[in-house]
This record gives sequence, C-alpha cells and structure tokens, in this order.
Amino acid sequence: MTSQPESASSTIPEEPSLAHPVIPDSKLLETAAGTLRMLAEPTRLHLLWQLSNGPKTVTELTDASGAPRTVVSQHLAKLRLSGLVDTRKDGRHVIYSLHDGHLVRLIRETINHADHLVTGEPAHD
Repeated sequence: MTSQPESASSTIPEEPSLAHPVIPDSKLLETAAGTLRMLAEPTRLHLLWQLSNGPKTVTELTDASGAPRTVVSQHLAKLRLSGLVDTRKDGRHVIYSLHDGHLVRLIRETINHADHLVTGEPAHD
C-alpha cells in the first residue's frame, strides 16, 4: 500500500504527527493565511513568543511585553478567538498557553528567521 498525501478534507489521523504530507486546498490555505495574519502584528507576535516558552498570566505577559494591560488583554482575546491560544483558570488567574506544538515551532522559527535577516547571519537548512 502506498501512502498518498492527505488533503485538508481527509480524516484526522489517530496518532498526532510533527509533519505530514498535505495538498493544500483553498480552505487549508485560507486557514494558514489567517494564522499568519494573527502573527503579523508585533505585539501579538511578542505575546506568542513569550507563550512559546511556557504558559503565562496576563500580568506576566504585560510585564514582559511592556504594553498596557488593556492592549495585552485585547490581543489575547483575538488570539483566543482565533484558536491560537488556550486558557485555563488557576484560582483568580487566567493562564494562557499556545494551542499546540506546531505554533511553538512556527513562532520560534519566525523569530529566528527575523534574527538572521536583522543580524546578517548566514542562512542554514
């Protein structure tokens, strides 16, 4: 039996994978573009980068970003509604985390790519 690339409309595999072959259809491409649009705002990207290092409260994210708490809260609401971050309650605190490992890798690679562009470090595989 040969393995064929899966389309966005195929069934979800039983085991999660880091990468799997896909043939992007219009729905998949629009979903991916929506994710990238959410990353395209510097404050949101900074919040996501902070979360790529582990779950954090709004206070921790506000302190790390230097942005006003209301701005951080608005961005977190957008990220939550877009499905990029998850929340859980811990007493009176809401803890934010990235939805999955794909986002951790995407955000870290985006920041590392930008670092290469800014510092002039040679590209690598």
